Amino acid sequence: MRHQGGWIQRLLRSGSDHGGTLLGLVVAAGLLSLPALVFGADAAPAAPTEYRDVPYVGSRNIVWVVAQLHLLLAGFVLGVPIFAWLCEVVAWKTGEKRYDKLAKEFTKLLTSAYATTALFGGILLFLLIGFYPKLMNYLADIFFPSFIVYCILFLVETVTLYLYWYGWDAMQDGGKKKFHIFLGFMLNFFAFFIMIVPNSWATFQSSPVVLAEGSDIARAWAATWNPTWWPVNVHRLIANVVLGGYICGAYAGIRYLSSRNTEERDHYDWMGYVGNFIGVFGLLALPFAGYWLMREVYQYNQQMGITLMGGFLSWLFILQAMLIGVLFLGSNYYFWLGITYRLPGSHMKYRKPMLSMLIILLLCLGVWMTPHSLVASMEEARKMGGSHHPLLGVFGVMSAKMTVANLMILVTFMSFIMYWRAGKQETAGWAKVARAIMAGVLVLAAIAVIVLGVWGYFVPAIIRINLFSTSQVLIVLFVMLTITPLTALLLRSARTTTEMVWGKMPPRAGYSLVLNAVMVVLLMTLMGYARSSSRVHWHVYGVLRDTSPYAFSPALGYAAALMALCTFFFCMIVAFIFWVATMGDKGKASSESSKAELPHGMPALAGASSALDAPKARKF
Repeated sequence: MRHQGGWIQRLLRSGSDHGGTLLGLVVAAGLLSLPALVFGADAAPAAPTEYRDVPYVGSRNIVWVVAQLHLLLAGFVLGVPIFAWLCEVVAWKTGEKRYDKLAKEFTKLLTSAYATTALFGGILLFLLIGFYPKLMNYLADIFFPSFIVYCILFLVETVTLYLYWYGWDAMQDGGKKKFHIFLGFMLNFFAFFIMIVPNSWATFQSSPVVLAEGSDIARAWAATWNPTWWPVNVHRLIANVVLGGYICGAYAGIRYLSSRNTEERDHYDWMGYVGNFIGVFGLLALPFAGYWLMREVYQYNQQMGITLMGGFLSWLFILQAMLIGVLFLGSNYYFWLGITYRLPGSHMKYRKPMLSMLIILLLCLGVWMTPHSLVASMEEARKMGGSHHPLLGVFGVMSAKMTVANLMILVTFMSFIMYWRAGKQETAGWAKVARAIMAGVLVLAAIAVIVLGVWGYFVPAIIRINLFSTSQVLIVLFVMLTITPLTALLLRSARTTTEMVWGKMPPRAGYSLVLNAVMVVLLMTLMGYARSSSRVHWHVYGVLRDTSPYAFSPALGYAAALMALCTFFFCMIVAFIFWVATMGDKGKASSESSKAELPHGMPALAGASSALDAPKARKF
């Protein structure tokens, strides 16, 4: 060591003698670095970046918001074409042009939202690649063949949508109309596969399967066919229909409130009815799909199911009960307003049934919202004898909640049937027998659902889940599949006693449509958080661990704030889409006669008539 130090000093003195001290230092440093270079040649390269972050904001928060907005927009874009195409088919079969106009207006909203959805999808992809390269490399190694399929599907979906929208007016006659309807069918066909392909990536993270050695396509297919793939596919398909229906209903409600003539008011009143009907139609089936999904989660991994339904995430289902309850109340309230204001003189006839339905819905909602374990102080817990209330605790278990959920579905279904039959009188000879059969089926079904719910307290959980809860679902489905066709057959030959009058709904009907849309969006953000948080500290459950600083499930209050933020952003985006969609209408709007205009552009109130359009009627 002393010899090496003397050698360096002699080198420096030599450089100093030649006036190059700095040069000597550089040469000495270079010579000393040679051993380091030799040993460094065998050293391992720098580890690849696994995560990136944004200070103060957080990468997970950014991805959370963008992903949720993309999913909500995608749900709207994939749900609207279904009933837009069905409305066009009805118009083609029946010759009623109003259905074709309605289908075109639905599609107009779709075209405005399609580019926005693609934009958020691209932003989400770049964020995931940048913030989570380890996870994206892992998923790309498994699902790369399906990435190619998805790109092709997106391309053909875009081409089909452009042909469907821009060819609407040009394809209205003869064979062209049939081709246009075929384009609508293919639009929904491609949209369905665009939905289920990315679902396989997300569901694999929650329920991964063992991947055997084989070709890339074989591994991708094995990963795609995981236990929760089809339950999520069915659940999201129905949820997209519900979301699309209620958002179109909100659009109709806003247009109804701002209508300036009777023609617009009549049209958007009818459009709001159709949107609410579509939303309710999907809402009745959505709890069954959700039950199937949770059943598959329990069968795949009981710990994940317990985390969702019995751990800290269980409080989310109390919030879910509140949101679904408000949604049921809002949908029924709109039906009841329709009976009251669209059918003159019928409100007294249906007042008692509506009051009975309201009481049943409120009681069921109260049971559904009752938690199993109460948040209580030590003193309160001592007085109760534990965290479970001695009286209300029996309502906090799944047996009670499944029972009241099915009862709420039955009540909502009968509310729709009541609205459907209002203003008509059956003339068929077998009408009395059919009504007796339907009443008997409804009463027996309600009794059976309640008996199975009470019986569920006294049987093991495996019997209650696999037998009793499934039986309740099948009973309610049987009621719907029995009463619906019987009612349709009865009304085919029925005589109309009171003509339905459009455009007479009060402003609160439009507000209820907007409220329903907001509740659906909040509900979807809530359950999106629940499904993602059920993986806890795993990117891919039990396979790829999350080692980022955010390897924990956010607290419920923090999550609620972000869910509200996502809902607010989505409502602003949808409001912008509505505004863009109406710009063309304002440019093409022709001036109406003064008799058709409302004073100061205000919507007609309940029970209004043409006489109320006069300025002297402003007392209303």
